[in-house]
Formats: sequence, C-alpha cells, structure tokens
Amino acid sequence: MGCAGSAQTYSEMGKSEKSLKAALLIQRWYRRYQARLETRRRCTWSIFQSIEYAGEQDQLKLYNFFNDMMSTVGNSNDYTKYMVSEPVNTNGETTKDGTGSQPVDCVAQDNQIFGHMSVEEEYRGPHVTFPLTIDTVQGMINGFKAGHLLHRKYVLQILSECMKVLKTMPNISQASTTFAKQITVCGDLHGSIDDLFVIFYKNGLPSPENPYVFNGDYVDRGQHSVEIALILFAFVIVYPEVVYLNRGNHEDYIMNLRYGFLKEVQMKYGMSDLMPLIVHMFQEVFAWLPLATVIDGKIVVVHGGISDQTDLTRLNNLPRHKYTSILKPPLKEDADESMDVSDQVDVVEWRQILDALWSDPRTQDGCQPNAFRGGGSYFGPDVTRKVLAKHGLDLLIRSHECKPNGFEFTHDDKVLTVFSASNYYEVGSNRGAYVRIGVDHKPHCVQFVSSEHHQKLSIGQRVSLVEGSALRDLKDKVISHKTQLRESFLEYDTEKSGHITAVQWASTMEKVLGLAIPWHTLRPRLVRCNEDGSLVEYDTCLTGDLVYGGEEGGRPANDGPGITETLYRNRNALETIFRMMDKDHSGSISLDEFEDACGILSKHIGSTISKQTVRDMATSMDINKDGQIDFNEFLEAFRLVDPQSQAMTDMTTTVDNGSVT
Repeated sequence: MGCAGSAQTYSEMGKSEKSLKAALLIQRWYRRYQARLETRRRCTWSIFQSIEYAGEQDQLKLYNFFNDMMSTVGNSNDYTKYMVSEPVNTNGETTKDGTGSQPVDCVAQDNQIFGHMSVEEEYRGPHVTFPLTIDTVQGMINGFKAGHLLHRKYVLQILSECMKVLKTMPNISQASTTFAKQITVCGDLHGSIDDLFVIFYKNGLPSPENPYVFNGDYVDRGQHSVEIALILFAFVIVYPEVVYLNRGNHEDYIMNLRYGFLKEVQMKYGMSDLMPLIVHMFQEVFAWLPLATVIDGKIVVVHGGISDQTDLTRLNNLPRHKYTSILKPPLKEDADESMDVSDQVDVVEWRQILDALWSDPRTQDGCQPNAFRGGGSYFGPDVTRKVLAKHGLDLLIRSHECKPNGFEFTHDDKVLTVFSASNYYEVGSNRGAYVRIGVDHKPHCVQFVSSEHHQKLSIGQRVSLVEGSALRDLKDKVISHKTQLRESFLEYDTEKSGHITAVQWASTMEKVLGLAIPWHTLRPRLVRCNEDGSLVEYDTCLTGDLVYGGEEGGRPANDGPGITETLYRNRNALETIFRMMDKDHSGSISLDEFEDACGILSKHIGSTISKQTVRDMATSMDINKDGQIDFNEFLEAFRLVDPQSQAMTDMTTTVDNGSVT
C-alpha cells in the first residue's frame, strides 16, 4: 500500500515536473519573442522620430530665406478690402503692417468685416449664432462628424470672438481644481479629429464641471486641423474660465507653411476671396494663445519644456502677440540691417518663448541646445528640479513628443509627457493619452486608440505593420540620396569590388542621411550581407527608383543626381517656398507675386535681376499660358534645369546651408 502510494506520488511528481519545465520553456520563448518585438518597435520608433525631427531641422535651415520673404508677406494688405478704414493696431494707431509687432485689430471692426457676408441657401453645414452656446458647439461637432465644412462667415466670426477672449488672458493661465475637483490635460492632436472625439466620448465635453487644458499643436500633419481649432476656439468662447489653450510650436505661421495647415485652409476655403483673411485671422489667434497654464500653483503645463534660463515671471510678462512666428522673432524698434541678428532682437526674451515651445527633456543633467530638432533646449533632471523649486511647483506636464504609450514619466516623475494623437506615424504606431488630475494633484493617465482596425490586430501584426511603414519611409530617404551615398561608398571601395565593411556602411548611412538610428540592427533589412555579416554589398540598398510628378527618376551614377532624385529630396523646401511666394494663398503665383519674390531673392543673394528677365522667367514657367504659375509648373521649372549646368545641385547645396539662391 505504501509502495503503491509512493509510486503514485512519484508518478504525479514526474508529470508536475514536466509541466513546470514546459511552462518555463514557453515563458522563456515568450520573453524572447517579446524582446524581439520590443527591439523591432524601438528601431521603428527611431526611424520615424529621426525622419520627423530631420524635417524640423530642414525648416530651421530655411530661416534666413523666410526672414526676407516674410517681410514681403507681412506687408500684404489683401485683407484690408473687407474693412472701411485702414488697419489699426491695438493702440488704435494706423499701421502699414498686418503682422508681427503691430497686429491688426480686426476684432474692433467686426461690423465692417462681417456685415456684408451672407450664408448661401444651399449651405448644408452647421449654423452658428452669437452669443455662442454649448448647443451651438455641439451642432458644430455633429456637423464635422458628418463631413461638413463650417461656412467661411462663421469661421471668421469664431476667430474674431476667440481673439477677443484671448486678449484678456495672461501669458500664463491659472487653473484650479477647487470647484470641479479635477481637470483634464490633453497633448498634441495634430489635426486628428477622431482622437478629439474619442477624448470627448470617454471624458465628456468641456464644462464648468469638467475643465480642460489643451497643450498646443492642434494643427498641421492631420487632415482636420481647421475643425479641431474651431471646436477648441468655440469652447474657449463659451467657457473662458474652464477651457485653457496653450500655444504649441506648430501654432506658428512658418511651420504651417510646411506641415500642412495652410494647405488645408487653402483646400477648404481657397475658392473664397475671403481665404487670405481667414489665414490672417488664424495667424493672429495663434499669436494670442497663452504660453502655459499653472494648475493650483503646483503643476505647470507647457508645450515643450524649460531650460536653465526659464523664468516664469518673465515668460508671463513678455508681449506674446508679437511672436507671430517663433522662428521669426520681432525686431527691436531701433534695429538696423547692419546689426548682427543677436542685436536686432531681444534674445533673452525670445529664448524664454522658444524654450517653452521647443525644448525636450533628456536623462543627463545639464542644459544644451536641442540639436536634434534644431530649436529649443535639452534639459536634464537637475534643470527640472531647479526650475520647479524656484517657482514652488511639483510637476511639469509637457507634450511635443510622440510616445508609444501616449505618455511617459521622466526626471524622477517630475516631468510627464502626454501626447493625444494616436496612430501618429502609422496605424498601430502609438496610443494616445490624456491626463486627469484631482485635488491631490496626482496625475492619472488614460490611454486610447481611435482606430478600430488597430484593436483587432495582434501585437506582432501591429509591430509588423508599423515596421513596414517605417522601412518604406527610410527606403524613400535612402533612394532620394542614392547618388551621394554611392559616391561616399566608393571612397571606401577604391577597387570597386562592390563591397565595404558593415562599419563603413553604417557610418556612411548616418553621415549622408543625417539620421542617428541603429543602422547595424537594421542592416539585414536594408542591404545584402555576407554570411558572417562583416561585409555588405552596398549597391543592394540603393535599388529602386523614385516616381515624382509622373516620371521615373534615376540616371547613371556618373551623371550626378537625377532631377527626380533632387526634386524628391527637396520637395518640402520647394513647396514651402512656393507657398511663401503665393502671398494671396490662391494656389498659384501671379506675375506680381513672382516679381516680388525675385526682388527678395535678388537682395538676398546680392545680385540684380532685371524686370525683363523676371518676366521672361515667369512666362517660361507658365506652361499653359493662363497668367498664373501653379505648383506643378513651379516644379517643372526645376526639372527642366540643364543637368550640365549643375544649377539644381547648387540650389540644393545652398538650401542645405541655410539659404536659397
């Protein structure tokens, strides 16, 4: 009996041991699988983020050109035809300038601007009446969900009323949880209206019982920036005491030129002769947005971050409305062109707002220029502790960076990054999040994803989907630089064997593309290697042609960069320049606009261009002879440059060096 019992126990122990070993084996396999997925996810994230920030660096490289061009754009008075009197500034004085340090007080002339406007009978979108009510705002939301555009008259009225409210607000808003016992903080939305609707569905609409702080970057990149801005502006009008809007680095005219908001406004309201006025009014409202919000004197909410020079008292007292673009600070009254740039602007004041909107935290102590983005600062944990202690604060909530989980704590939980646009890079790339803060000031982060398709995918499928998108973007960037890459590879491959070491390949890719990503990890996905991975067949990463403007690119390597390759590499800069020239935002460049732009360029490069030459150029660019140069004709002019003259290559070089010639 005892033996039988022992045998039975022994048998059971054997099965348990086998089961335990099987469980451990499965667990080990799953951990390795998770580790591989995490490695792939981090590589993917690095690709997306590096390409995004490289674009922001390119935008800052055009700074000098924008400075000159904006001077001309700023002198455009196209909106004045809707006013009886001359534009006036906030002091009631007549001004020749519609932007910058003397913003036009369009609000004071509502009757002249809106009095003659009518809403057509065939208009089927939401109707807006003033004074604005929550029912009207709900009607706007329903209309946007149905795909309707808001009538241009209502757009201008909301912008005008919102600017009235914003002008009464300080640079740093003061929010409280005393009445509602809580407050919600949202991060970047970037035109993703589905994410805003998800937040409202899960968390409720703004109200006195449900206050919100929206932390900037409402516009650009997404397709519904206009609608998001109008919804948020409407809530500010209805509930100015409980809805707080902070300015982000994309509430900026120059950023809007490149990243899509201006193009969206043009697409949605370009058929109206009021479109220049709509653009101008958005520009003015953005300039009046507050720069930060402090909750109960304990939590500061700011879009980018801080630096070792941040002083909230100074930030609260600077004239924020003068900074129509943070990339183009206002000049001092006594500024002269002969002065250095640092003497023409108040650098200390500019630094306050630049750091607030553009900075990022880092793990190392100290503070240094944010070379990755090209603007703002990197601030370490010691800087966070110092600034928070100086102002009696406990927590810094910021946005500005997409995070895989929608939020991230850093600096010993003293800094919280919140990002509210889910699927930012690709469907499945990241979750969105918002933060709820109670009277105990402890942040509670709520995650969400706006795409139902994403929720049906497994973790592996989501990673593969996002990884594929990232590799396609990276491949496009590689192909657009393949001539430069091949030349750099040949410097190592003096015998033209077609092979170089993996280290040489990785260093060349990083140097030419300017992307600090894990090239060694990505190597098997991008280039053919030998068995031990020590040598790569570099030409295999350069295969494929670009298709741009309906034509295939790619000329022999010894004939220099192909026109399509050069155009593709500089397409964003060219489109931005085109929109700068298009002062009336009509979608095409008139002869007068082209002459003005050439005059600016002539001054910029120190070379005289005769009016007849300018007219001849405009005529040759106007392929269909309709008196206007559209974007395709503009690109065609660059495509037709004589390859032997290397003019296009010269233009590319000067763009990369921070100017356009």
